Amino acid sequence: MAAEYLLEVNNVCAGYIKDVDILQGINLNIEPGELVTVIGPNGAGKSTLAKTIFGLLTPHTGKVVFKGEDITKLKSNQIVQKGMCYVPQISNIFPSLSVEDNLEMGAFVRNTSLAPLKQRIFEMFPKLSDRRRQRGGTLSGGERQMLAMGRALMLEPTLLILDEPSAALSPILVTQVFEQIKQINQIGTAIILVEQNARKALEMSDRGYVLVSGKDEISGSGADLLNDPQVGELYLGAGKH
Repeated sequence: MAAEYLLEVNNVCAGYIKDVDILQGINLNIEPGELVTVIGPNGAGKSTLAKTIFGLLTPHTGKVVFKGEDITKLKSNQIVQKGMCYVPQISNIFPSLSVEDNLEMGAFVRNTSLAPLKQRIFEMFPKLSDRRRQRGGTLSGGERQMLAMGRALMLEPTLLILDEPSAALSPILVTQVFEQIKQINQIGTAIILVEQNARKALEMSDRGYVLVSGKDEISGSGADLLNDPQVGELYLGAGKH
């Protein structure tokens, strides 16, 4: 494996049912500090790829390498301790707990003081600071996404996987969430962004991958994919999708 890669996905086939692969030989890599977007039509395997990288699904063939270590057979709780976090699209906070308690739950594997980490998250997400005593279930959609990302950042991951963070949000909230994602990346956290809002995601990405029918059909820099007529016709025309 090339030493410069933080993560490398090699010829991975995976799915939810035996002998039925949604991912059909996916190849993907990400360098330290990169922001890489994964786009494609519904059913292309984007969320399945995120879950497979994070150990929620085990590949039938191929391998996943993180920080030079083969993590293909590891479970997600083991992968978290190696510096990777995953924010799913739904059910990504504890609605009955306060904002502050949600953040503390995110640091469940740490045994150091959480106060400096919480302060850093509150500085990054001022709205969460204002609502620190409020229950997670009373937050708006955009605030929930910020809380979910903040909770993941409590572990100071090297790699953060975000699965459809803009789903079902208003255009104003989409813009806010994307600004926060950019800010997280700028502090040095590598990000894999699985996103339907292809244009907005690619505009701020270092590189991108287009998944079609479980395969990485097209890849390139964010700018190259934005200017690719084939990508534009298929995935950028609708803008927000």
